[in-house]
Amino acid sequence: MRLITIPTQSSVSKAFQEFDAQGRMKPSPLYDRIVAVKKKLIRFTLLTHDCADTFVDRCCDRKKSAAALMTRTAPSAAT
Repeated sequence: MRLITIPTQSSVSKAFQEFDAQGRMKPSPLYDRIVAVKKKLIRFTLLTHDCADTFVDRCCDRKKSAAALMTRTAPSAAT
């Protein structure tokens, strides 16, 4: 998928019970966990923002790109 993931995750079972009438999550340990995951995601994003190309670089994409470049720049057989 070529995306960066964080090592922290959380899920909320019976999420329909965890929200109030205004659509906000009720204060609970689950809420605290979701906030902690969100903070870690923001922190990890800031740390990896400038080097994202390094993490999502794939060898097969480089080979395709090189092959396309060779096709475009190769002398034609007609000359």
